[in-house]
Amino acid sequence: MRLAGNGVTCVRGEREVFAALDFAVDGGEALAVTGRNGAGKSSLLRLIAGLLAPAAGSIRLDGGDGDRPLAEQCHFLGHRDGLKPSLTVQENLEFWRDFLGGESGFAVTDCLDAVQIAHLATLPASYLSAGQRRRLAIARLIATRRPVWLLDEPTSALDSNAQSLLAGLMSEHLRNGGLIVAATHDELGIAAREMRIGGAM
Repeated sequence: MRLAGNGVTCVRGEREVFAALDFAVDGGEALAVTGRNGAGKSSLLRLIAGLLAPAAGSIRLDGGDGDRPLAEQCHFLGHRDGLKPSLTVQENLEFWRDFLGGESGFAVTDCLDAVQIAHLATLPASYLSAGQRRRLAIARLIATRRPVWLLDEPTSALDSNAQSLLAGLMSEHLRNGGLIVAATHDELGIAAREMRIGGAM
């Protein structure tokens, strides 16, 4: 499996964020996208996820499910955790599992246990700390299997223990043939090839 972009150009508003960008990531590989603030790291992830359309160029996934568009084969973990405050921790994860569909990963309770928040399952999401909210968002990655993980500053709000948990989940995903593209200023805790966009930091 290979995710590749050729000549990808991103325009937001009337500003060209980056132009003629080429990249490739193979199954079992992680790509760390680095660069200064505003260089387009988050925009690149959103282009891959199908949330933005490239102004030029193309992005494709070879060796994935040919019957499903790229967007349906991606998990996108953005800055916002996408939680409904009035729903419990378990209800939030059940919603995302059902909404995302596809092949199931683990039982919801197992996913919560994997990120060490199973004891919070019946608590409304509004009561969670920033780090707990991030852990719940991360649980979506394993609640439904998708081969491409797009992670935007994935360690944000996580303490050292949670960062280790995330690194373990990422490593397992790569061992199973998945791939990861992560926009980050920090170390991911796993082996990753670096691609810097936007020139010097």
